[in-house]
Amino acid sequence: MDTAPRTRVSAYAVVVADGQLLLTRLSAASPVFAPGLWHLPGGGIDPGEQPADALAREVYEETGGTVRDARLIGARTYTAHRRGVEWHLVGLFHAVTLLPGPLRVHETGGSTAAVAWHPLSGLDEARLSPAAVDALTLTELRPTGP
Repeated sequence: MDTAPRTRVSAYAVVVADGQLLLTRLSAASPVFAPGLWHLPGGGIDPGEQPADALAREVYEETGGTVRDARLIGARTYTAHRRGVEWHLVGLFHAVTLLPGPLRVHETGGSTAAVAWHPLSGLDEARLSPAAVDALTLTELRPTGP
């Protein structure tokens, strides 16, 4: 049995508009983070795929949105254990602007159960994935000091 950690590189979209953050709720099919948590739109970069292309594909699949502009704002690493798998995750975070349009999850049977805007003033970090919590710090939407 192979017990080596699996590595996954993901591109995440941090979309903020009108004091709200766009988040997706993780389904039971989520490979890394726990189902039910609110997470950033985005996901795994396929072999040979460019990060910007993966970001646009994942944002469309999970939100129905079309990326108008994306700027890399940081990277973070995570370790997780889910479904008997040890994960080493590298997340590439992008500040993203979307073209106007309705929200809708296009991916079927994937890791996204829902998509919604959440007011920044009412975010409960206990209900967010580690990546979503880090996005608040990277974008200075959450204080980093005491």
